[in-house]
Amino acid sequence: MAGWRERAERGICLLDARMRTLTAEPEEGAATAEYAVVLVAATGFAALLVAILKSGTVKNLLTDIVKQALNVA
Repeated sequence: MAGWRERAERGICLLDARMRTLTAEPEEGAATAEYAVVLVAATGFAALLVAILKSGTVKNLLTDIVKQALNVA
């Protein structure tokens, strides 16, 4: 009876380890890919924002806002 119990506990332990391994591996690669996509999107958004802020129209608009704010005080 003791031998049967030891084999059952060992089998359960191996099954648990196998299940944890199978469920853990796919998530690691997916997380890395998601971070890469977010990083590329953030870089593209930053480049677009810099291009907009460098335009003459936006520069004039921001300068006018700052001048108005300084004149109010």
